[in-house]
Amino acid sequence: MEIKPITDLNATVSVPGSKSYTQRALIIAALAEGESVLHNALIAEDTHYIMEALKALGAQIQVTRQEVTVKGTGGLLRNPGDEIYLGNNGTAMRLLTGVAALGRGPITLTGSARLCQRPIKPLLDALAAMGVDAHTQNNNDCPPVTVHAHGLHGGRVAFADIESSQYVSAMLICAPYAQNDTVIELQGHIPSLPYVAMTVEVMEAFGVTVDHETPSRYGVTSGRRYQGRRYSIEGDCSSASYFFLAAALCKGTVRIEHINPRTLQGDIGLLPLMEGLGCRVAKGEDWVEVTGDTLAEGEYTFDMGGMPDMVPTLAVLSAVRPGRTVITNCPHLRIKESDRLAALATELKKTGVGVQEQEDGLIIEGDSPHGAQIETYNDHRIAMSFACLGLAIPGIRIKDAGCVDKSFPGFWDELKTLYPR
Repeated sequence: MEIKPITDLNATVSVPGSKSYTQRALIIAALAEGESVLHNALIAEDTHYIMEALKALGAQIQVTRQEVTVKGTGGLLRNPGDEIYLGNNGTAMRLLTGVAALGRGPITLTGSARLCQRPIKPLLDALAAMGVDAHTQNNNDCPPVTVHAHGLHGGRVAFADIESSQYVSAMLICAPYAQNDTVIELQGHIPSLPYVAMTVEVMEAFGVTVDHETPSRYGVTSGRRYQGRRYSIEGDCSSASYFFLAAALCKGTVRIEHINPRTLQGDIGLLPLMEGLGCRVAKGEDWVEVTGDTLAEGEYTFDMGGMPDMVPTLAVLSAVRPGRTVITNCPHLRIKESDRLAALATELKKTGVGVQEQEDGLIIEGDSPHGAQIETYNDHRIAMSFACLGLAIPGIRIKDAGCVDKSFPGFWDELKTLYPR
C-alpha cells in the first residue's frame, strides 16, 4: 500500500475503544458474578483471541456492534480441555496465565511463533510463590505455558526489575479469588506502571478495592468478588497517537473524538512531549486536537519507560525534526510483537535517516527522509506510524497492511478521512 501525501490537513477522526481497558474489562467481567455489558469495547484481532479464551474457560460472551455482553463465571472456571490459542496477544498470555490458576486441572496457553518467543518467567515465579505449578513446555521461560490449576494460596509476592508490568496486573486481577489476602511488592525498575493503575481502576469499577498505600505496594483482600455491571470503555490513546502524529508531520490540525484527556492511559503522555517540540494541543471533555507547526530544532532526550508503545510514533516524528533525538529506557520493546527497536532502526535507515540502535533505545538524527518500502514485521504499530510518515513524505509503501487488524481494524478507512474531499 502506497501512502499519498496530504498538502492541507484539517480533519476530525474517531478511534476505537482502548485495547488495554477492553482486555482488562473482558477478563474481570468473565470472573464476575452476574452479567456485564461493555460499551465501546474494541473488536479487533487481539480482543477476539481473548474472548474465545474466556469462553473456553466458561464465560458466556455475546458481541453486537456497539456492546459486548459477558455472563461471568463467579470465579468458577471450566477446564477447556484443549489448548487455548492466543495468536500474538502478549497481554492475553500474561493476564490469562494468572487467571488460569483459578481453574482446576492442567490448562495450556499457547500462541503464534512470535508469542512463543516472549518471556514469562517472572509471572511463573510469582505463581509458584502462591502455590501454583506453572511451567513452560520447552523449558525456555517462554510459552507455551501449562498451568496445573488448583486455586491460589495468596500471600506475599515481589517483582523486581521485570520487563513487563503485565505480570503485576495478572496477579492483581486474580488476587480477589485467592484463599488468603495478597500483597504485591515492587522493587527496582518496573516499566509501564500507568498500566497497573489502569488495572486497579477497572478492578475497583467492578467492585474490588485495592489497597495502594505506597507506590510500591498493592494489597487485595481475599474473599471479595467482582460484580457484573455496565461499563463504558474510553477511546484508545495509542490509536489516537497516529493522528496526533499526522497533524505534526503535515503541519495541519486533527481533532480526535472520544478521547478522555484525563485518562489513566499512559500514552496520553505523548501530548506534552509534542507540545514541547512545537505542536499546539487543545482539549475538551471527550476530545483532543493537535495542530502541527515548525518543529523545534536541537537535541532532545525522552525517557519512554512509562509509554513504550509511543516509541514508534515518536521515532517517526523524530525522523523529520531537525536535530538529534535520544529515546531511552525502553529495552522491553525488544519483546513486543516485533523487536521494535531493531525494526524502527532498520526501517528509518531505509528512508535515509541516521539511526543508532542502543540496548534500551534509539538515537535518531532527524533530517529529510525519503520514500521507501516499509517492512512491518507483522507489527501493527510499525505499520501505523510509518503510514503517517507517508502523509508528509512521498513514496512510502507499507507491506502487510493488514497487520493493523491486531488493534485498529478500521485504521486505513480512518486514515482516508484525513484527505480533503
